Amino acid sequence: MLILDIILYVFAVVVLIQVFFYLYVFGKFAFYKPTNNNKSPNTPVSVIICAKNETENLKAFIPYVINQEYQNFEIVLINDFSSDDTLEVMEEFALINQNIKIVNVEPVEAFWGNKKYPLTLGIKAAKHNIVLFTDADCKPISKYWIKEMISKFNSETSIVLGYGAYTKVKNSLLNKLIRFETLTAAISYFSLANLGMPYMGVGRNLAYTKTKFFEVNGFTKHMNIRSGDDDLFVNAAATNSNTQISIAKESFTTSIAKTSLKSWFVQKRRHVSTAKHYRLNHKIILGLSYISNLLFWVLAILLVILWHFPMAILSLILLRMIFVYFIYGKSAKKLNEKDLIILLPFLEIFLIVSQLAIFISNIISKPKYWK
Repeated sequence: MLILDIILYVFAVVVLIQVFFYLYVFGKFAFYKPTNNNKSPNTPVSVIICAKNETENLKAFIPYVINQEYQNFEIVLINDFSSDDTLEVMEEFALINQNIKIVNVEPVEAFWGNKKYPLTLGIKAAKHNIVLFTDADCKPISKYWIKEMISKFNSETSIVLGYGAYTKVKNSLLNKLIRFETLTAAISYFSLANLGMPYMGVGRNLAYTKTKFFEVNGFTKHMNIRSGDDDLFVNAAATNSNTQISIAKESFTTSIAKTSLKSWFVQKRRHVSTAKHYRLNHKIILGLSYISNLLFWVLAILLVILWHFPMAILSLILLRMIFVYFIYGKSAKKLNEKDLIILLPFLEIFLIVSQLAIFISNIISKPKYWK
């Protein structure tokens, strides 16, 4: 019985840690009210899209960028040594749009499979100081995407973090699982940014200045790491005073999620592999958040099975879940993901297990990288 009492006390501490995270940390996003920004920005912008074998996606999504309601922008299309008709499609768009610039990247053995090299060439080719990134398989959900993202820049801001959603698919549990992981990650990096500790962004929707890029020597510090052109750059360059978030729904981008669990797992292995290179304070906070989350579910299930002090156990579980539902509910509303809340416990357990599996897999073998 003494062991069970100790487990119960540990469980209570874990719940308190979780409540702290949801109220103090994640609450920074859930309760966040955007400040007034520049409603009519006219700062020139270079939209950068790096593509490798993306013929069909370019045909489908580039028009959404071309038709943005913004006065002064260029589009820099980077062809990363594609073997399909990607370059030809880019050239066709460039013929009918004078604001499109093409950067055709030839292979360099030292940077093979590294997206950072073609991105660096694209950034250098961009003629405007503010560069806005998205992927070839993404599309802005509104014609005011550029306007909303750029409106967050001011004299102190050099990095703006946006939300890159995944398109909803009806009656698809996998789609909900993927979108929940994306929602959870967004709550985390938006919250820490609001706490003054920005640690990552997503290349599907990210903006920064060329001045900041060259000030930190671009991707030089992590050029040997094939992944992380978005999060590792933000981790190195972002500070509590130079970073803002953009959560106006018109600023979102969306892309098609993976359609098989295996392909998503492979993709996340690549994304997660960069986390070990984050700053120490970021790794401590993120690690404590994940471990406390894992311990909550392991201990909750164990104590319910053993049925030791059931009223105390159920009260602690209920306390934690009230805060979880409240914070996720407010955050999901902001990011247009409210349909996920009904499945929250199931999605949360799936995410914890999958993240653990990804972590173990990355220890056993190295993930595959940029195409």
